[in-house]
Amino acid sequence: MTVDTSVMRKFNMSYVRRVGALEDSFLGSGLPYGTARILYEIGLAAQPISSAADPATTVQEIRTRLGGLDSGYVSRMLRTLESKGYVATERDPADGRRRLVRLTEDGFKQWDDLERRSEEHARLLLDPLTPRQRDRLNEALATADLLVRAATITLERVDPSDPMAQEAMGRYFAEIGDRFGFTVGDEGFGDDPTLRPPNGAFFIAASDGAPVASGAVREFDGTAEIKRMWVDPAWRGAGLGARLLRHLEAEALRLGHRVVRLDTRDVLSEAIGMYERAGYQRIDRYNDNPHATHFFRKELAQA
Repeated sequence: MTVDTSVMRKFNMSYVRRVGALEDSFLGSGLPYGTARILYEIGLAAQPISSAADPATTVQEIRTRLGGLDSGYVSRMLRTLESKGYVATERDPADGRRRLVRLTEDGFKQWDDLERRSEEHARLLLDPLTPRQRDRLNEALATADLLVRAATITLERVDPSDPMAQEAMGRYFAEIGDRFGFTVGDEGFGDDPTLRPPNGAFFIAASDGAPVASGAVREFDGTAEIKRMWVDPAWRGAGLGARLLRHLEAEALRLGHRVVRLDTRDVLSEAIGMYERAGYQRIDRYNDNPHATHFFRKELAQA
């Protein structure tokens, strides 16, 4: 056991006990923590909470938001919630392979009660602290949450036309357009065959069903080229960009390349700093990208 893992394990055990996750009735709700969390996630899909809205979410979406929970485990918890009259499930009329789940009227009441109990419990934990201690705790927990989420997120290969990829690229183009000071079109992104196998690949990192990072690698003029690297602003500072860059370099090696290149723009100083720390060397212009001002190259070492 290292010092780092000891601290992490001690915090996990302490926090789980103090928030009541080990109790049969989480926060006195009558539900164990896992089942209460499923109910809570279903309710989040109904924001703002209102029985009039009555929106449904899919069981698969719930599983995805909770880190890919086992389908049998989720089904058992849903049956418990159904037996209590808190949720209703049905086949999706648009796709019979999917199940829809929504809160009932009693389920909305239970969600409200769970939200109230959670808020009260958090308040009890904070009350003994001074304002300065609360600020320290909030900052520490926010940092810990970001770092843990960044460390546990997975990078998945998807087709560039995948809705998740398209959403990520929409945000990518919107941000660079704003930072460059002009409107950037999609440049035929979804139809770019160079970002697909066998000569390219596109990757997404997602959290709670939404993209938080993306990037691609392709063959260009005899070498690998990294393209479309983007990290959600809320996730920056946790090392996710550097991790994504290493992943794309490994993919370039898998595609048979020993050299990788990329371009960027002078206003993207954070990206330039990351590339330089990762061992990229500045080179002369190698393409006709009118938006790029800086060009980099790196020789990749075989693992």
